Amino acid sequence: MILFLRGCFIVVLAVMLWGTVRASLAQALFDIPPEVYGNPWFQVTLFDAYFAFLTFYVWVAWKEQSVGARVLWFITVILWGNFAMATYMLVELFRVRADAPLGEVFTTRRPGRLALPAVFVGLGVAVYLLGAKNLLFT
Repeated sequence: MILFLRGCFIVVLAVMLWGTVRASLAQALFDIPPEVYGNPWFQVTLFDAYFAFLTFYVWVAWKEQSVGARVLWFITVILWGNFAMATYMLVELFRVRADAPLGEVFTTRRPGRLALPAVFVGLGVAVYLLGAKNLLFT
């Protein structure tokens, strides 16, 4: 099961990378037309995604015992969504042997490392600023 989950989250990262690069080449992040923002399906899809991010984060906050790591992972998950979630899962899945029981992944608490979520936060701020350059510098 561990190998299957590793494969699944590698696919999530690959698809998200492909989709994000494709979308970024077609249109800047904040150049979405106003009629899209006003569409009820767009709005509810965003609510759905962010509630899923929040749900995942509750588990991360329980696993990570450091307040600093909890705060950085919250910002990371909100900024990066599935990129952050897949990365977190891959880190957890590669911390255990391939034949380990799933409980070892899902119930083992960690002291909380700051480096990875801090890098994600820094990159996230940079990406969002680049995406907003038309709004900020016109």
